[in-house]
Amino acid sequence: MGGGGFTEGLGQTGAVLPVRFSATVMEVKATTIPEVLVLAPKVFQDERGFFFESFNQRVFDAAVQTPVTSPVTFVQDNHSRSQQGILRGLHYQLQQTQGKLIRVISGEIYDVAVDIRRSSPTFGQWVGVVLSGENKLQLWVPPGFAHGFYVLSPTADVLYKATDFYHPASERSLAWDDPTLAIDWPLTGAPSLSGKDRAGLTLDQAEVFP
Repeated sequence: MGGGGFTEGLGQTGAVLPVRFSATVMEVKATTIPEVLVLAPKVFQDERGFFFESFNQRVFDAAVQTPVTSPVTFVQDNHSRSQQGILRGLHYQLQQTQGKLIRVISGEIYDVAVDIRRSSPTFGQWVGVVLSGENKLQLWVPPGFAHGFYVLSPTADVLYKATDFYHPASERSLAWDDPTLAIDWPLTGAPSLSGKDRAGLTLDQAEVFP
């Protein structure tokens, strides 16, 4: 387990994602975990500023849907602001399981998805992507994954769409520093954590999905 990580957007890796789907307004790229996708909107920019479609239901459906999956519906939009050095996660809900489409409108984060579906061939593997207000990339984290991020810039404003409502009674935290996962966080010092995240369980201790 562990390993299987992927980093996009960090200069030292020089990683290039293969294109899975391309449309007029959005390019969708595959990662090392097939269900986790990076969405790159096509930005139209001139001396006045820029414009892009941050979400298009038809494009999203075409990218993520398969013959055996149901259409994805988002029911909640969230906005968080965090200071540099804060690490949030790794979070998931056992009930009202959430898929999340994450983007950053200001600042920069290292965003991570961990496969915690025990029956999955990529169980225990992770994907890491730099999202920023500058690169405008988005990360699709499907249900069945734990999610977290680390703030690289002085502040970061993170927006994410969720496929189900917040369910605090079933929310869980996976340990961000679980040695089995061996996530390669680009830390600049000891991260700032909430009490809940400091108490996160390792993968072998945590309740996970079938």
